[in-house]
Amino acid sequence: MYRLEPILRPMVWGSELWVLSGYKERISVVSDGPYKGLTINELVAQEKERLVGRSVYRRYGDEFPLLVKFLDVHDALSIQVHPSEELAQKRHGAHGKTEMWYVIRAEENAELMAGFSQPITPGEYCRRVEDGSITDVLAHHNIAAGDVFFIPTGRVHALCKGSYIAEIQQTSDMTYRIYDYNRPGLDGKPRQLHTELAKDALDYKVYDEYKTPYTPLKDAEVQLVSCEYFTTSVIDLDAPLVKDLKGLDSFLIVMCLEGGGTLRTGDGVADIAADGCILVPASADSIEFIPGPAGMKALLSHV
Repeated sequence: MYRLEPILRPMVWGSELWVLSGYKERISVVSDGPYKGLTINELVAQEKERLVGRSVYRRYGDEFPLLVKFLDVHDALSIQVHPSEELAQKRHGAHGKTEMWYVIRAEENAELMAGFSQPITPGEYCRRVEDGSITDVLAHHNIAAGDVFFIPTGRVHALCKGSYIAEIQQTSDMTYRIYDYNRPGLDGKPRQLHTELAKDALDYKVYDEYKTPYTPLKDAEVQLVSCEYFTTSVIDLDAPLVKDLKGLDSFLIVMCLEGGGTLRTGDGVADIAADGCILVPASADSIEFIPGPAGMKALLSHV
């Protein structure tokens, strides 16, 4: 199992803690053990399918395919959208950015925006961005701990103040910033907007539901999201749990949300606590989660 050095990124709205990233501009480095000092992509290049799985290595090569982080949100993020894989590759030679959010904590009356609340045209979109009324046609969602939102490419979205979020996404930082409340960035200058690029990337369709439904269970694994880029589940444990990994053909990312404890595979043992992240290689046949006295709540993600 591998532990990576977290990367803290101050933002105008709060901060991001990148706990596992193959993104070249902010890439994770192994923090201990015999591979200490290697970047995650160097580790993939060395270990290949033993680390990520045969099918994952065939698809992504030496690039680690997921980026996971914790977001501490003190002010609203910009209104934004991520282009699809096809559009991002065509325009920028980069990956698109499908992602999901898990709400770890939320203040009373905290909310986020995801999707449109009413149909609008690309022309109306441009007008509303110009006059600052774009938030009037976005779907606003009150949030609480445990809420899950899947954000496919094309879906307009923004986190608002007063939440702590776990995010799982493709290895990409491809974001079209639509509207930013006319505020300056950390350097005192206005942040760049991508209003015109976003116009053709947006999904203008209105959907019946934007929040991802699931039924929480104690001492069991509950799947939250499954898409072509990642599958994520949650465990909320007071008792040990063993997960069979033999048929997965993928690495497993463990992000601890609350409490902590011990992870055990046939090859080793690792402790984990809140805000921690452990990468379990595809070569592991199984993993045992042993919660500490305060229990263990964690997200599990694989390709």
